[in-house]
Amino acid sequence: MGNALMSGVSGLKAHQAMIDVAGNNLANVNTTAYKSSRVTFADLLSQTLKDASAPTANLGGTNPMQIGSGVLVSSVDRDMTQGTLEYTGNPLDMAIDGKGYFTLNDGQGDKYTRVGQFAVDSQFYLIDPTNGYRVQRIGREGVPEGFQDPTSNDIRIPYDVALAAKETEVISFSGNLSANQSDPTVNLLTSGIRYTDSSGSLASYPTLLSDLSQTSGLEAGDTVDIVGTDKVGAAVSGTYTYAVGDTVQDFVDSISSLFPGSTATFVNGELRLKDDAAGYSQSYINNMTFTDTSGGAATFELPAQFDILTAGGQIEKPVNVEVFDAQGNAYTIAGSFVRTDTTNTWDFVVKSASSDTIVNDRFIRGIQFQTDGSFGDLDGTDVNGSTVTLSFPSDPTNQRSVTLNLGTLGDLDGLTQFGGPSTAANSGQDGYAAGWLSTMSVSREGTLVGVFSNGVRRDIAALKIATFQNAAGLKSVGSNYFLPSSNSGDPVPNKATEGDAGSVTGSRIEKSNVEVAQEFVNLIEAQNGYQANARTIKVANEMLKELTNLIR
Repeated sequence: MGNALMSGVSGLKAHQAMIDVAGNNLANVNTTAYKSSRVTFADLLSQTLKDASAPTANLGGTNPMQIGSGVLVSSVDRDMTQGTLEYTGNPLDMAIDGKGYFTLNDGQGDKYTRVGQFAVDSQFYLIDPTNGYRVQRIGREGVPEGFQDPTSNDIRIPYDVALAAKETEVISFSGNLSANQSDPTVNLLTSGIRYTDSSGSLASYPTLLSDLSQTSGLEAGDTVDIVGTDKVGAAVSGTYTYAVGDTVQDFVDSISSLFPGSTATFVNGELRLKDDAAGYSQSYINNMTFTDTSGGAATFELPAQFDILTAGGQIEKPVNVEVFDAQGNAYTIAGSFVRTDTTNTWDFVVKSASSDTIVNDRFIRGIQFQTDGSFGDLDGTDVNGSTVTLSFPSDPTNQRSVTLNLGTLGDLDGLTQFGGPSTAANSGQDGYAAGWLSTMSVSREGTLVGVFSNGVRRDIAALKIATFQNAAGLKSVGSNYFLPSSNSGDPVPNKATEGDAGSVTGSRIEKSNVEVAQEFVNLIEAQNGYQANARTIKVANEMLKELTNLIR
């Protein structure tokens, strides 16, 4: 009966532990990312009354006679299965779909958790708001941009750091350039300067050059050197020499004489050069330079460059592109693709640029297409390749080369040439203005991605996700945190989606994996077991009372 009493007591203790575990599971049924536990029982060492005997020739063997000493709690195991992921709408809520753990630092060392309910503190660190632990990063995401400190693994959300402006270096185009449509255009240049007379009225052909507001102190023999190319691309150069009494008409006629197939005109106060016939043309005035030959103080304001109102070609496809200088200032480039007289060949022309931007090299010649309509690269006649050169007003002394990405040789990933309408358009450029962080999200790879006020997306940091050989061996230290134990294995740092780390889902949290129905069953079983063991103690006690009554 002594064994019965001791066994009953051990049963009470074991089932008390069972109900404690079940109660704790139910208490944490709504705890974020909580992992439920279960109790496993084992019997105590039995008392052997008689050992087993082996069979003989005449008798069978006998089993050992043993009386058990009760029960003990052999283990309390943690169920590490995945909890349900619940949408919250908060971009700083994150959940791991897999075996990994978020890594946070408490100032003394790293701790690990499945709870991804984060916030940003006053110093812009990503933290657990319940205790201030800082979320840790891995890799170099965000370091080159200055978002992250290369000497620290603490993640900062750069609401206080501007994304520096980037100058445009590459412009990409895609779409079709018509192989069969034809609508010849007339090449037309304009000076961009609207000349006026001394009264402020627009100048006209009879206006004396000396009466232009844009001239001063002209003397006989002063010259204007003119350099350009004619319609077929031949170099043109000549000099206009001023004579007293010369009018705008004289100056315009001098220009016309230099460009066969084109005529200089004067419209609404602007000097223009227009081809005499429609079709492919390379007519352009590259430069006009005034020289005061008398050594006085004469001036003659001439255009720094000519804009192209219409580019001459067998057909023209206008395109507009916004580009940025190093300060993030935006400028608009107006250009055109024009089909040349050579089969399957086009040119690109920068017709004008906004805000006093100087176009130093505006032509890309010989853009070829293969007979199947795919891009065919350049024909080699343009020594500058697929680049145009600009000088922005914010830095006028420096020429900036901008490369045009037109496609891959033999591929259809850029410009094409098929029958039908021309649809070619700008498909992107790599420059942008300065910007500030507006919104943030997390990718399934655990990369925090920021969207800035300029529309640019940039990687801010990558979450450090730890995995363990035996996650069930982790030691709980409260507040949903764990530390490695001697049986969990050391943490293996990863990025999400690497190894067994799993993926990260934004705007979601992991729910507890407690099964309420199963815990209710466990409560009933614990209660029944407790009652049965209490009854054992009661019966043994009554039997002892009967024994003591024998001597009364």
